[in-house]
Amino acid sequence: MQQPIPLPPTLDSITATSPIHRLSPAEFRALLDAATDAKTKAYCPYSKFHVGAALLLGPPPSQTEGEKKQEEDPTIVIGANVENASYPVGTCAERVALGKAVVEGYHVTRGFRAVAIATDAETPASPCGMCRQFIREFCDLSTPIIMFDKSSNFIVLKLEDLLPLSFGPSNLGVSDPAKLG
Repeated sequence: MQQPIPLPPTLDSITATSPIHRLSPAEFRALLDAATDAKTKAYCPYSKFHVGAALLLGPPPSQTEGEKKQEEDPTIVIGANVENASYPVGTCAERVALGKAVVEGYHVTRGFRAVAIATDAETPASPCGMCRQFIREFCDLSTPIIMFDKSSNFIVLKLEDLLPLSFGPSNLGVSDPAKLG
C-alpha cells in the first residue's frame, strides 16, 4: 500500500474526504475538534506526548432517516492517553475512549461510525498495534480512522488498511459480541 499524504484541514479537503467515509463535513469537523480537545486532557508527565481520541457514535437504532438528519450535534465520546511511572501500565487514548463508551453502553446501543486521533506529532500518527486490535473488537473493518497531526493535517484510512488480515470476534464464531452481554 502506498503511503498516504497528509491533507490540510481545509473545507475542500474535508468535503472531498467526507462522502468517501460516509461522514458529513460537520461530523468530520466535530471529530477534529473533539480529538484535539481530548488531547489537552492527556496525562503524560513522562513522555509529554499528548494524544486525544474521539469516537463518533451511530444513531440509536430506533431513529428514522428523518430523525437522523435532524440530529445536529453528533454524539462523540473522547479519551486521552494516561501514563504511569511504570511505563507499560499506561493506557492509550483510543482504549480510554472505547472503554468509556463501553461502560456507558454505547457499544450495544449505538455502535461506532468513525475514530479520530489527534497528536502533537509532526505527521499524523496511527494507533499502536494494541489499539488497532482493541478498535477491531468494537468497529467494523470499514470504519474510517482519521489521524491528525499537530497542525490538524490528516490522513484517513479504514481499519482494514491499518490491520490487514485481522483477528476478530468472527474468528471465534461470534458475529456480534455485544449481544452476548
